[in-house]
Amino acid sequence: MITLIAAVGEKNELGKNNKLLWHLPDDFKRFKNVTSNHYIIMGRKTFESFPKPLPNRIHVIITRQKNYAQEGCLVVDSLQKAIAVCRHGEEIFIIGGGQIYNQSLEIADKLDITKVHHTFEADTFFPEIDTTKWKLTSSEFHPKNENHLFDFSFDTYLRK
Repeated sequence: MITLIAAVGEKNELGKNNKLLWHLPDDFKRFKNVTSNHYIIMGRKTFESFPKPLPNRIHVIITRQKNYAQEGCLVVDSLQKAIAVCRHGEEIFIIGGGQIYNQSLEIADKLDITKVHHTFEADTFFPEIDTTKWKLTSSEFHPKNENHLFDFSFDTYLRK
């Protein structure tokens, strides 16, 4: 199973200047719980936006840079190679960025989307979800509170 996991704004905003646009502790906890002990595939810029590799996950980094290496990470030069290095039968999570999401949307089985109910200024976007190809199977609304500046929903889509 290939799952795209992302947090997006109302207009599919992902980030700006390689940074997230919001801070939602419950989304971070969910991301950690869902992706722990799995492969996570990402572009180089997404990887470099982390202060350090995320614990309890196998990192697969896609980059066109020759001789790019990160200790404890698998580095490849294409999405196809990234998927190929993952153990067969394991759930794979694609975690960004925008170019990688665009390349992988047609091969994904599932979309795990945190929809932040606000619009933001952004330079990176998640692709449009075509509801003729994807079915929303669950949605869990969370109102803003003292730890979360915005309302958000955890939405799961499965390929039709």
